[in-house]
Amino acid sequence: MHASPSHTDTIAAVATAAGAGGVGIVRLSGPRARQIAQAMGAGELAPRQARYARFVDGAGEVIDDGIALAFVAPASFTGEDVVELQAHGSPVVLRALVARACALGARQARPGEFSERAFLNGKLDLAQAEAVADLIAAGDARAARAARRSLDGVFSRRVEALAEQLLRLRVHVEAAIDFADEPLETLGGAAVHAGVQALLADLEQLLDEAQRGRRLRDGLHVVIVGPPNAGKSSLLNALAGRERAIVTDTAGTTRDTLHEVIRIDGVELTLVDTAGLREGGDAIEREGMRRAGDELRRADVALVMLDARDPQAGRAAVADVLDPATPKLWLHNKLDLLPDAPRLDQDALALSTRTGGGLDALVARLQALALGQAGAAVEGEFSARARHVRALEDAREHATLAKRELDHESLALAAEELRLAHDALGEITGRISPDALLGRIFSTFCIGK
Repeated sequence: MHASPSHTDTIAAVATAAGAGGVGIVRLSGPRARQIAQAMGAGELAPRQARYARFVDGAGEVIDDGIALAFVAPASFTGEDVVELQAHGSPVVLRALVARACALGARQARPGEFSERAFLNGKLDLAQAEAVADLIAAGDARAARAARRSLDGVFSRRVEALAEQLLRLRVHVEAAIDFADEPLETLGGAAVHAGVQALLADLEQLLDEAQRGRRLRDGLHVVIVGPPNAGKSSLLNALAGRERAIVTDTAGTTRDTLHEVIRIDGVELTLVDTAGLREGGDAIEREGMRRAGDELRRADVALVMLDARDPQAGRAAVADVLDPATPKLWLHNKLDLLPDAPRLDQDALALSTRTGGGLDALVARLQALALGQAGAAVEGEFSARARHVRALEDAREHATLAKRELDHESLALAAEELRLAHDALGEITGRISPDALLGRIFSTFCIGK
């Protein structure tokens, strides 16, 4: 890729976390990085050798003393000349160092601009660059390991392998177009059909793993719905481990959505308690039910709370708002009020929010929904984002349409669908990356990355 004019500037930013610390780092990247660092008092910098320095302002006054470390292009994070100025971690000192660098010809880096330059200079692909931000934001060791694998290229290599499969299929199909009078079977059609079938299977597997990686990164949006007094708020409190929601015997107590974030075995769950679903209610309660419907449209999982003494009535109350495509767990609450445990299907659990019975089974089921294999860590697990999942879904859709066109020997249409599938995969790693997409991605990074 060719850098735009703005990427020929030398940029500067604080590269350590906000607030005071023992050590703080100011990073410079660009053609004048070493020249500017030298003018700030770093002296002549040999590549990858730390040098003690006294950093000075324009009047020659010492800002701070510390260490300067240079990385010469292309052997640096960004692929450009990079200098790191390590000083005491005072925000005042670090701001002064950045201001001095800018006075000498650098400019303040935009959010994510260092990682963006690494991408533009071919040091990272787009999925790896995003993994940098995911690693920084990781909430636990498991998420950090998954982000580290993506940064190491585990996900990217899987995507590129699929892209290579698609490229071979495209070459075969597009070559066959030149012999349109011949049946596809005489032109190696069996191999093409087998290749598309294998591609779809591999896409499905990678999509499943990417969805798991997306949930590991973003968490699971879990919406609790059901009729009034089924125990929704009690369930929220039980899973959160504290009295987060008001619980009474009065129907319609919950009138708005209530969010609580918890973590289960490294997976972040956003629990959403909603207003009870029923006919009637006043204007405020009806608005609460409308908001419950909005939350359900965003849900990864719906926990449908039913009174175990009359579950059919509860099912009728929620039937109109549940999306058939949303995974559901039917929870038969108030187990402690029944003489015997009910016989339930695999998509249902019996529990008691009052006694805690069945909650461990619910937690295990949520783990399984989030990550598969009952929530166990998976070898080779990588982090992924919602846009990666959408791109893989698009690739699968186009590959499926290509298979259909091949079945009808519509080679030109099949070739076009394979091209679109190839382009969808290219968006993941940045092989095809509209400027607007890059802007959205890197604007979410912290300044120093």
